[in-house]
Amino acid sequence: MTTLNPVMDLKSQKLNAAASLATAIAKARAPDGVFAAMLTPIAANGDPDLPALVDHGRWLLANGCDGLAPLGTTGEANSLSLRQRLTLIEGAVAGGLPAERMIPGTGACAIAEAVELTRAAVRAGCGGVLMLPPFYYKNPTEDGLFAFFARVIEQVADSSLRLYLYHFPRMSSVPLPPSLIERLVASFPGIVAGLKDSSGEWSYSEDLLKRLPGFRVYSGSEVLLLTNLRAGGAGCISATTNFTAPLAGAVRARHGLGEADAVQHELSELRRALEEFPVIAALKMLKARATGHEGWRRVLPPLVELPRDLDTQVLERLRRLPQAVALL
Repeated sequence: MTTLNPVMDLKSQKLNAAASLATAIAKARAPDGVFAAMLTPIAANGDPDLPALVDHGRWLLANGCDGLAPLGTTGEANSLSLRQRLTLIEGAVAGGLPAERMIPGTGACAIAEAVELTRAAVRAGCGGVLMLPPFYYKNPTEDGLFAFFARVIEQVADSSLRLYLYHFPRMSSVPLPPSLIERLVASFPGIVAGLKDSSGEWSYSEDLLKRLPGFRVYSGSEVLLLTNLRAGGAGCISATTNFTAPLAGAVRARHGLGEADAVQHELSELRRALEEFPVIAALKMLKARATGHEGWRRVLPPLVELPRDLDTQVLERLRRLPQAVALL
C-alpha cells in the first residue's frame, strides 16, 4: 500500500501548475521588440487622418520599429470617441499596416466600450490589445479590477485574444498590483499575455519578470530598453520612438552585444532631451517638419499645439546631440 505524503503532493501540484502556466504564457502570440506608441494625426474636422497615420506606420516599421501601438496615451485615445477609435483600428489595417504587428489601445471606463474595441481589434487580426484599467473611480479594490478585466475577456469570448495590461499610475491613478496580474494570468493563461510598464520604476518590471517567467513585459520608455531586454523582457512601447525609432531599433538588434551600451546611452540622452518639452506636441511638430504636412501639428483639447516660439528651442536642443542631428 502506497502512503501519500500530503506536503510533497501539494508541492508537486504547485510545481505542475507553475509549469502549465509558464507553458501557456510561452504559447501566447506575443510580439516583442521596439513598439511606437503611435501619434494620431488629426484632420481639420477633428477625426484621425488615416492616410497620414498609415504613412507614419510604414515609416516606423521601415526605420527600427518591430510593431505599432496606436490609440494609447501618445495617440490621444481618451480624447477620441468610440466611433473614431473603431474607425482608426479598421482603417489602419485596411490601409495596409500589418495587423499582427499592432497592439491598439482598447481600454475604457465602460466595460461595453472596452469589449467593442477589443472585439474590433481581434476581428482585424491584431497581435494583441493594450488595456488601461477603468480610471474614473479611484482606489478600486483588487477584486473590482479583476472583475473588470475578467468580464471584458469573457464577453469578447475569443481564445485568440492577447491582452496586454497598461500600468501607468501617474496618468490613470489606478496601479495594477502584481497580485492582481498573477490572478489574471492564472485565470486566463495565454490570453493575459503581458504588460506595458509606464511607472518608470524598474523594480516593478523586474518583480513581474521574476514572478511570471515568459510574461511579456514592455518598458514604457526607451531609457529602460536595454535593461529590460537583458532581463528577459519583451522590449519597449514608447512615445518618443515616433522620433527615436532608428536608434531604439539599433539597441534592440545589438542588445546581446557589449556595444549596445553606448547606443543605449545615446538613446537615453535623446529621450530625456525630448522630455524637456510637451512631448506629444513636440513630436507632432517634428513630424510636421519631417513630412511638410502642417496638419501633423494638430492635437485634441485639452492638449495644445506646440507654441511656435518653442519650435526653435526644441530644434536647438536636439542639434546639440549628434545622434539627434541624423534624425532631423
